Amino acid sequence: MDSLYEKLGGEDAVNSAVNIFYRKVLKDETISQFFNDTDMNKQIAKQKAFLTMAFGGPNNYTGMDMRKAHAPLVKKGLNESHFNAVAGHLQATLEELGVAADLVKEVMVVAGSTHDDILGL
Repeated sequence: MDSLYEKLGGEDAVNSAVNIFYRKVLKDETISQFFNDTDMNKQIAKQKAFLTMAFGGPNNYTGMDMRKAHAPLVKKGLNESHFNAVAGHLQATLEELGVAADLVKEVMVVAGSTHDDILGL
């Protein structure tokens, strides 16, 4: 059975989605401040590697675990509304790319599974 990564279209699909996703995130004034001190080229590369792994593709992710990586942002006020905004941009990105609704749902389940770690709960 194909992994979610393969069903989505593999590396090219993940790369396209992450690029569009971060354009949306950085335009959103409710969450963009969390990226003010971020090297976005490195962030985009990490996100591509993380999503590739999370969707069942090759595991080349070398970043921190979600809880540790987001702890400084939680200290800066990262909360449920911010998580929901980011998730909304992810879903909108997938829909914009024409990803089938059942695959969007699978992606959102994976994204939702990071909730507690990202928010330090």
